[in-house]
Amino acid sequence: MPALLWNNSILGGSFLLLCGLLLLPLPAAALQPSEVLLIANRNLPESVALARYYQQRRNIPAANLLQVSMTDNEDCSRSDYRRQLVAPLRKKLAQLPGKIRCLLLFYGLPLRVAPPELSRDEWQALEDLKYRKKAVDWQLRNDTEAIARDRLQSEAEQLQQQIDSYRRLEQGAAVDSELTLLQHDDYPLEKWLLNPYFVGFGNRRSDLPFGKDQVLMVARLDAASPEIVRRMIDDSLLAEQHGLHGRAYFDARWPLPEKPDLQGYALYDASLHKAAQLVEKLSKLPVTLDQQEALLQPGTAPDAALYSGWYSLGKYVDAFDWQPGAVAYHIASSECTT
Repeated sequence: MPALLWNNSILGGSFLLLCGLLLLPLPAAALQPSEVLLIANRNLPESVALARYYQQRRNIPAANLLQVSMTDNEDCSRSDYRRQLVAPLRKKLAQLPGKIRCLLLFYGLPLRVAPPELSRDEWQALEDLKYRKKAVDWQLRNDTEAIARDRLQSEAEQLQQQIDSYRRLEQGAAVDSELTLLQHDDYPLEKWLLNPYFVGFGNRRSDLPFGKDQVLMVARLDAASPEIVRRMIDDSLLAEQHGLHGRAYFDARWPLPEKPDLQGYALYDASLHKAAQLVEKLSKLPVTLDQQEALLQPGTAPDAALYSGWYSLGKYVDAFDWQPGAVAYHIASSECTT
């Protein structure tokens, strides 16, 4: 689980932010080159080369590049994360004279950090629990008395809960999300934490465990190959220099309902309709709003400059002919896992 919950209930706000970034001048919010810290993996030449390329194209100060030495696998241990990534990052931040607002990770750095490792005593306790659970499961398969089965079933469930607790399954995280709290060391790893940037919290922000000043923006330039990452850098600059051209596609699942008090999926779907209306009103991009439950199908979205939609769980549908610099925002529960 990520350290910070970028709450799905802000979908509407996310779309409005996306439109605002594309359509409205935001000088106060714009990142300056000196406020971005680049992080590359010294063990992978392509990672360092891409970071240096981005640094040159974006005029990032020479001091704002950190090379760390860690695995280029998608997963890393919690101890390696702390020792090989967090510790050098904190040291670098302390050395830089200006304020860093954004960490930018490059191709070749892990995607996921594992839960904290067990101590020797914890590992032994876990093995003992697994042995006991195995014995109870054997009894369940072979004991036919109803009263005994009820007792054994309850015992098996309790043992499984204890095993799950030791395994700390909900203390793993996305590296990028975990790094948002780089400046704050004492926070719970279990499940989600509330995000102080979520506008829906309103006056409740003072009750949240972290203030905005303790949360960093974290981004990543990554893809299936270094060549794609380099093209992403070039396409972004091309769109900034010559404008973003093409069509905007919004793939809702249902027609917009009339009732104002929407909840759950209906509320999320309505935000797609609102975003489509906003882009149509404030930009020159032609807008296509699909209101059918079926997804946009291959070949149905030519000249795509903007896209937002849902819900194709873990399956990309190649409906789009992307324009240089296009921005796509797809919503589903299990995307970007690899």
